[in-house]
Amino acid sequence: MTSGARLSAVPTPATGTAKIALQGVGLRYFTREAETEALSNISLDLAPGEFVSIIGQSGCGKSTLLSLIAGIMPATDGAILIDGKPITGPSPRVGYMLQQDYLYEWRSILDNCILGAEIQGLDLDRARARAVQLLQKCALGDFLHHYPRQLSGGMRQRVALVRTLVTEPDVVLLDEPFSALDSQTRLAIADEVVDVLRAEGKTVILVTHDIGEAIAMTDRVIVLSRRPGRVRSEHKIAFSTQDGKRPAPFVARGLPEFNEYFNLLWKELDVHVEG
Repeated sequence: MTSGARLSAVPTPATGTAKIALQGVGLRYFTREAETEALSNISLDLAPGEFVSIIGQSGCGKSTLLSLIAGIMPATDGAILIDGKPITGPSPRVGYMLQQDYLYEWRSILDNCILGAEIQGLDLDRARARAVQLLQKCALGDFLHHYPRQLSGGMRQRVALVRTLVTEPDVVLLDEPFSALDSQTRLAIADEVVDVLRAEGKTVILVTHDIGEAIAMTDRVIVLSRRPGRVRSEHKIAFSTQDGKRPAPFVARGLPEFNEYFNLLWKELDVHVEG
């Protein structure tokens, strides 16, 4: 492995081994006045346990793509598969963490974390035990019976992550989950979030406007074009480390490859804006 960053198109897993497969996915909105094409011919495969980020200019359809994968709305073209089975609507196999934490202020932290399990009719004893375990992993074990108003913004987002994971989804979608946090808190929480998600072995898609966040946290960066959103490029992120392991996000930001990846992705997005 060389020390320089390598930013180039990379092959995706064969569809037969993919956890998530997007096959020619497109979305068009229809009104009385016009047809708007939001997404066009998106084909991607994600391997089991892969952590991928999606970046692109505002309005390119990043969050819309997550909504399609979550089954909140149907694609007008193509197909989306999880383990080879088409997504036909919202599924308990897909967890979706939004920009806001949407915690209920009148429920304790523990009760907020088992809300999804309640809605899905899951075993609540199992859900509580899992919530306690995850909250402890997120350094929130002392706050089980506190209320959201007693927590900082970063702590609330960790609670929202735990709530997403309690129902044991295979796939986790993160829609700019740190955008409401200050930069220092974002840096601090990234390490914890990545640790938990990788330990859980989840297949993760992160939508973000933050190029540095995408590089530091994920295995592959997918760049979308302007509307209609298409896959402009895919880039494998690799760092040279003594032990050969993926560095924690905060450590990754200090490695030589980080700036190289950042500059290359920045130029790619900038060129795209001009073009």
